[in-house]
Amino acid sequence: MIPMVDLKAQYAHLKAEIDAAVQGVLADTRFILGPNVQALESELAAYLGVEHAVTCASGTDALHLALRAAGIGPGDEVITTAFTFIATAEAIRYVGATPVFVDIDPKTFNIDPERVEAAITPRTRALLPVHLFGQPANLHALSDLCQAHGLMLIEDCAQSFGATLDGRQTGAFGDFGCFSFFPSKNLGAFGDGGLVTARDAEHAALLRNLRNHGSDVRYHHDRIGYNSRLDEMQAAILRVKLPHVDDFNARRRAVAQRYHAGLAESGATPPFEDGLGVHVFHQYTLLSEHRDAIMAALQKAEVASAIYYPIPLHRQKAFADITAGVDLPVTEDVAARCLSLPIHPELPLETADRIAARVREAAPR
Repeated sequence: MIPMVDLKAQYAHLKAEIDAAVQGVLADTRFILGPNVQALESELAAYLGVEHAVTCASGTDALHLALRAAGIGPGDEVITTAFTFIATAEAIRYVGATPVFVDIDPKTFNIDPERVEAAITPRTRALLPVHLFGQPANLHALSDLCQAHGLMLIEDCAQSFGATLDGRQTGAFGDFGCFSFFPSKNLGAFGDGGLVTARDAEHAALLRNLRNHGSDVRYHHDRIGYNSRLDEMQAAILRVKLPHVDDFNARRRAVAQRYHAGLAESGATPPFEDGLGVHVFHQYTLLSEHRDAIMAALQKAEVASAIYYPIPLHRQKAFADITAGVDLPVTEDVAARCLSLPIHPELPLETADRIAARVREAAPR
């Protein structure tokens, strides 16, 4: 079976470096907030072009901590997308605020700034766009809305590590940028991990306090915080992978280009690149009326495929109390027709050609 992502192949490529880094941590025995965590935060800040980078235990925690540091809570609204993983909106509910779901652009699948503007109310405190599948959202328009209405901008960068807009990294535009180091991400750990970037030094200090039980000094607790510290082993592994991430993303883009070419004469619509930024293809997600036939053909050829995301958040039971009457026709249309193909840095281009051929056969023009 050709997998969606091949972590074994990536480990084999970096095995010597990763094994040495892990052995170094075991020998040092500083497992919590040790030197690799500190070094990684400095290296991530330099790579992303931000003043402050604060690691944490997961991408979900990154969103939660950012919302807490932003002072968002009960009675507040946060505008976001329903076409995303649940963590985006889950974190909003964690702090007692209300996610307000708006529709997406039918081509990029990212949040539609015009729909965002129409949804702003006196209770709106922040916008939380997702750079879905690795394509930057329209941050210029969203930043303008934040400035005009006095809102916070919190970027969900879980799928966009290394993606840029006008030469700036995602996560460097907003008040906060929230990243996930889940193993399958463009920069992935060997377990859970996350990162919050912050523009403001006070916000960064609060994030560090919140992730460590509300404490800056051992056994002195300023507030109720969380146990959300990236462990030293994951930090060491991420430090090995970080220098390779641009190459990883370039290889993802090369696979995507082969898919583009191979699907040009098919009944499937390949991902759209809006030209505003550089897409890093965390997922390669096409649209087709023949989705079931494509999945069946790929399964027969022992090729994995996946639907991200089959049920939008406004149709999930977990949000039923706040979504009565919410109508997002573009989101629902995309959810009914989307299909993601295997994409990762280790995927041979010839394999991408064969996968595209199977799609063409199952979904002729």
